[in-house]
Amino acid sequence: MYTIKINFEQKGLETVTLENVEPGQSLLEVCLKNDIELHHNCGGVCACSTCHLYVQQGEDFVEELTDREEDFIDRAVNPRLNSRLGCQCVLLEDSGNIEVTLPDQTQFLGE
Repeated sequence: MYTIKINFEQKGLETVTLENVEPGQSLLEVCLKNDIELHHNCGGVCACSTCHLYVQQGEDFVEELTDREEDFIDRAVNPRLNSRLGCQCVLLEDSGNIEVTLPDQTQFLGE
């Protein structure tokens, strides 16, 4: 089981900590199941960059970055070295602490 801390760049949103999160699901799925808005224009199939997020801690607990994902991250707004796509960050069969930051999604309203 995982503990996932979700920070937000968007003003007015408070950090959320989720506990007892089961492995085998993506960070996008975890967000949506917990009523945390994370855009996903392609439906979570690694065909866009709208579920872009930053993994601050715990990158060893999610599936490795693929070439395809890296191509889409290059198209994301403000990519960083710790950028990932939420749909591709599937929680491994393990347990630990993960911390992510969701970019200010108001900048994506025109997409």
